[in-house]
Amino acid sequence: MANSDQIVLLDFFPSVFGIRVRLALAAKGVEYEGKEEDLTGDKSSLLLKMNPVHKKIPVLIHNGKPICESLIIVEYIDEVWKDRCPLLPSDPYQKAQAKFWADFIDKMVYPCSKKLWTAKGAEQEASKKEFLDRIKLLEGELKSYPYFGGESLGFLDIAFLPFYSRFYTFEAFGNFSIEAECPKLVAWGKRCMEEEFVSRSLPHQHKMYDLVVEFTKKVGI
Repeated sequence: MANSDQIVLLDFFPSVFGIRVRLALAAKGVEYEGKEEDLTGDKSSLLLKMNPVHKKIPVLIHNGKPICESLIIVEYIDEVWKDRCPLLPSDPYQKAQAKFWADFIDKMVYPCSKKLWTAKGAEQEASKKEFLDRIKLLEGELKSYPYFGGESLGFLDIAFLPFYSRFYTFEAFGNFSIEAECPKLVAWGKRCMEEEFVSRSLPHQHKMYDLVVEFTKKVGI
């Protein structure tokens, strides 16, 4: 793409979905202008204009045209800047599998992970069991590879890495150890952090915890 491309990301720093897009842009070396949204207050007129259906971040605005939903945005980034650091596999079956597990993260992992810090008592305990059961399934997809993308970091790694940045938050609120239950998954996260673009883009786990605590107080959870 031309250097004159105008790329804007409507974002919210702690959002796992926003982090996905930032990781993909960093992997490709794409420069962009970030615009932070305040999700606890009034949404900006730009966000409402660019995503009138869901009114949510992230939204990537490429030369004035909006792309919404984090996984769709990551795939778009991979297709537009295809000459750098491919994220999705070229093999159709492997590509379908990567998309399947990314969808699994959004539909099966995200809801119970959120309840680890928003729920209490029996509901939180049930969510903890669901969360561990589901990330164990995901861990199995690593097989003997260093990354979900095989020998190199790819689409599914970027889909789940934002959750790795919340591991400490999940453990602190839920009073359990992810490493004790899923050692391969924790080793995977540490390996990913050795990539310069990941360590530069992924918030530190303790910073994420502080932000979540601040957010829960602000919204009265």
